[in-house]
Amino acid sequence: QVQLVESGGGLVLAGDSLKLSCEASGRTFGGYTMGWFRHAPGKEREFVAAINWSGGSTYYKNSVKGRFTASRDTARNTVYLQMNSLKPEDTAIYYCAVKWGNGLSPDRSRYEYWGQGTQVTVSS
Repeated sequence: QVQLVESGGGLVLAGDSLKLSCEASGRTFGGYTMGWFRHAPGKEREFVAAINWSGGSTYYKNSVKGRFTASRDTARNTVYLQMNSLKPEDTAIYYCAVKWGNGLSPDRSRYEYWGQGTQVTVSS
């Protein structure tokens, strides 16, 4: 079992930045990958970014490349999503999730554990 708790969401203006955190507890050992997803009203939940826990390799959705950065702090069992130059279309509930193995997959069905989500609202 893995428990994930996200934090850091909020209401910001277009162009502002936010940094989301996701703290993991429970079975936090071995090779796994952390993913960030988002769910906007009327849309399907979509992949945003993934980071390999052991090596720190990352993979991003095209529309966030250059604006979002995933990182991890192994000592704190925490992953982060730094979001810069936010746009209204980034408005969504953001979730972190865990999949076993080191593959950086955008397929949400491969992620086994999910956090409760944190709301990000970007106003124009």
